[in-house]
Amino acid sequence: MTSQRKGVRRAVARLAAVCLLAAGLVGTTQAAAGTPTSGEGPVVVPVQTTGPADKRFNLVFMGDGYTAAEMPAFRADLERHLNTLWSIEPFASYRSYINVWAVEVPSAESGVDCDPGLTAPARDTALDMGFWGGCDPDSVQRLLTVDSRKAGALADLVPGTGRANRQIVALAHSDTYGGAGGSYATASGGNALSSLITPHEIGHSLGGLQDEYDYYARGVPGEAYEGPEPSSVHHTLLTEDQMREQRAKWWRWLGEESESGGVIGRHEGGMYSTKGVWRPSRHSLMKTLGYAFDQVEREVMVRAISAKVDLVQDHTPDTAPIGADRTVWVDTLHPVGGALAVTWRLDGRTLDTRGARTVDLRGLRVSPGTHTLTATVTDPTPFVRDPAVRASAALTRTVGWTVDPSLTTVRGPEDRGFTGYTPTGSPVGARSVVHADTTHAVDGTPAVRWRLDGRPVATYGRNDRDLDLRALRIAPGTHTLTARLAGTDEELSWVVDARPATAAYELSEPLRTVRRPGRPVEYVYDGAFTMRLTARDDREGAVVSQFRVDGDGWYTYYGWPTDADAPFRFSPGGTVIDDLVYGKLGRSRAVPWDDASPDYGTHTVEYRTIDAAGNLGPARSFLVTLVGR
Repeated sequence: MTSQRKGVRRAVARLAAVCLLAAGLVGTTQAAAGTPTSGEGPVVVPVQTTGPADKRFNLVFMGDGYTAAEMPAFRADLERHLNTLWSIEPFASYRSYINVWAVEVPSAESGVDCDPGLTAPARDTALDMGFWGGCDPDSVQRLLTVDSRKAGALADLVPGTGRANRQIVALAHSDTYGGAGGSYATASGGNALSSLITPHEIGHSLGGLQDEYDYYARGVPGEAYEGPEPSSVHHTLLTEDQMREQRAKWWRWLGEESESGGVIGRHEGGMYSTKGVWRPSRHSLMKTLGYAFDQVEREVMVRAISAKVDLVQDHTPDTAPIGADRTVWVDTLHPVGGALAVTWRLDGRTLDTRGARTVDLRGLRVSPGTHTLTATVTDPTPFVRDPAVRASAALTRTVGWTVDPSLTTVRGPEDRGFTGYTPTGSPVGARSVVHADTTHAVDGTPAVRWRLDGRPVATYGRNDRDLDLRALRIAPGTHTLTARLAGTDEELSWVVDARPATAAYELSEPLRTVRRPGRPVEYVYDGAFTMRLTARDDREGAVVSQFRVDGDGWYTYYGWPTDADAPFRFSPGGTVIDDLVYGKLGRSRAVPWDDASPDYGTHTVEYRTIDAAGNLGPARSFLVTLVGR
């Protein structure tokens, strides 16, 4: 090991689990881009509020090196990071579990320390962020650190948050590629790839996921792994047969098409080693920025996000026995990606409630004596296959009551109304779950009646609090969804956006264009070519574009690594930038020592969009043929 690499390891050791980068909502509010920020001190701005801070997972963003006059740039950088985050699973499905806060703190000077090099001047900034591990010549340029004491003090200004229920993300006012992960995540705010850094770092900090890089220092292949079986969920020494025989690691996912491309199996390299250790997928967000979490990582992240909240938000008081002359209720969280399941049991016998959030004990004819009533709330997400994860406190929660028929429930005045719901101020997507919670009374919880374009629609089972729009197979276009509280004039209304955004591509000039009936248009090149993707939507909100080549994993389009405004460049062997490879057509290549054989012949390029409402646009395609010189 060289002295330089030893220095790198010393610098990294100063951060916990550091990452050397490789590659419904209630009362939602947004900071106005033109709102001035006082230069006298920090301001806490709620960006997305899904519930009380002490009942949510809180992402706390803060910027460094943004002066008071540059605060609109911080807001724009933050918005871009969030737009990308909400397009990635499981953040897309569990967005309703997450509050987002911005702590706006102006810096005296613009920029951060040692950007882009050690000879660059130090800046007077609020968080003392700096490249080179805080201007350490033994570190690496892209390691972007923050003063953890100052960052923690700013995060403490967000009421209801603490170390147990928040993640700090510090954005540097810089276009230089860099970041770090651990207790606090950092990223450059303005680099083309910076919005992809945030989910990667949260993967480290929240999920405990490890890097899948097969190198430690850029441009230097990692050594062979010689340690024991890794504790990492997504690294192993086992063969596929051994995983199945031992029911270990990712055996439940083996052989499936990976969400990040290819097939889940056994791919060599990871944990900074090129040989001797294996990961589940050829690519993933923990190996190459731009791809998704694969199923193994996604399952970990579902559990990690869910562990920060309580599936049961409120319920009939359970501190004393209750009578059998009343209705008992639970209020749950509401994932955007699918409703939670509720199972009621009396003395261990499952009741036929079909997912209802309430049970009327009067109809059960409870016999004399004391009985035990339970409500078990479970997340049935297909993102989880491990029964132990499903049964964990993160995804399963049980509330119990002692029922005594000799007790008489005291009646009180009944107050009917909605208490929480998917926000009505912005469109909801045709793939989302919309919810409406209500007040409760001992004599029964008022029913919610749903209508789409004036036509009654039924919820699944007896759960009238959640409506899964996917089950309605809504026709493309704009629709009106309403929820009325039975017996009252109270009504909620949403605009349903069932029209995905569209994408268009622009290619550099080909040698020729070939059009054949029944086949996508084909473009012929004899070398590198560029592709620009642009998206258009009929509604406000950012649209994320994606592409994939020859059926590989979907890849977030960000322009070009060195210039977000430049188109993506494809070539037979790829382009090496800072010792990483981008744009190899055909079989992808992440590092210079990967298979460098050029890919000629005909390739299929697909492209699609994800709009602000979560609608996934249909994939469209074209063909590219590379001819050798």
